[in-house]
Amino acid sequence: MRNELMQMLEEREDEMIEIRRYLHEHPELSFKEEKTAAYIADFYKGKDVDVETNVGNGHGIIVTIKGASPGKTIGLRADFDALPIKEEANVSFKSSNEGVMHACGHDAHTAYLLILADCLIQLKDKITGTIKVIHQHAEEQPPGGAKSIVDSGKLDDLEAIFGIHVLPMAQTGTVGYHSGYSFNGRTYFKLRIQASGGHGSSPHKANDAIVAGSYFVTTVQTVISRRVDPLAAGVVTVGSFDGKGSFNVIKDSIELEGDIRYSNDETQAVIDKEFHRLVNGLEELFGVTCELTYTPDYPTLYNDPELTAFVADVLKGVKDKDITEVKEFPRMAPSDDFAYYLEKIPGSYFFIGCTPKGVEEPYFNHHPKFDIDEDAILVAAKSVGHVACSYLAMDLDDKEA
Repeated sequence: MRNELMQMLEEREDEMIEIRRYLHEHPELSFKEEKTAAYIADFYKGKDVDVETNVGNGHGIIVTIKGASPGKTIGLRADFDALPIKEEANVSFKSSNEGVMHACGHDAHTAYLLILADCLIQLKDKITGTIKVIHQHAEEQPPGGAKSIVDSGKLDDLEAIFGIHVLPMAQTGTVGYHSGYSFNGRTYFKLRIQASGGHGSSPHKANDAIVAGSYFVTTVQTVISRRVDPLAAGVVTVGSFDGKGSFNVIKDSIELEGDIRYSNDETQAVIDKEFHRLVNGLEELFGVTCELTYTPDYPTLYNDPELTAFVADVLKGVKDKDITEVKEFPRMAPSDDFAYYLEKIPGSYFFIGCTPKGVEEPYFNHHPKFDIDEDAILVAAKSVGHVACSYLAMDLDDKEA
């Protein structure tokens, strides 16, 4: 079946690219992907497969492909939301939705998985086991779509889950993997500092919220430099300091917003504790009142070591002309809500090189000029196809043994 599947994917590469370009031209933001979800659902109409729509807290879709023989049940996931970015990429299929762009490759993710799923549906009589295809909404905006899909219980029967992300940190044909903690977790915070305002000439009769906020901005960095293990990774970013007032008025309140990143659960616990202690100390030190919103949104992404080694071994051994290199990638700083699946289901999230041809310094994901080498879409489809075939075959091999 594997050889037949790979041939089918090769024959439908142009269709994958066509789908990607359509989605790229018609991007939709997280939780607003009505037309994208309808496009995906319509793709499966008339096919011999079970389709569930509106799964989770938005437009999630689960397609269940039941093989002819019982066996393992696995999940394959691709996200389909876009970003609030004005596109600057010079492509003929540029976004027609002003201020919204597929700047992270989710259009490519959806394109490969649609065609891979369709090929698997056509081959279902040769499949041992069940494959659940997860088209996930709202990866980019917390609380995201993944957690709600997990909480729905519709994936409780999965024994493993796999997904990919296109990354322009390697040429097309390269597949990257990383075992254990692979993507950082993330927490959102908003801090409102309430003091007492006054005349700029009389600071002794007031209590300056800007001074308290400025102290916080600089001191919060000591959580990273003096409390986090130097061998771990942590970042605190204050992305917004809203304290605009009048030049001769002592500001009575300000509002800060930012995010926190951490490389593992232990580091998260340290930062959480020290961050809250600093906010409490700010009240005592400056005599202000603090209102803190502190929301861990995406956990650290932990790739199961055994399954990640399995992915690497499979892809190194298939001798596929389109998969030219399989290598370990470094742990990365971004976050992804695929982490919610991996908290409950063993799995692996691996990476597909997509640097555009002839480009030495590509624009990374989330840049307004982000683009991919579209040949990488076939690499994604074949890589996930190889992994799925090998994992499901393990069950058959076990029975024969």
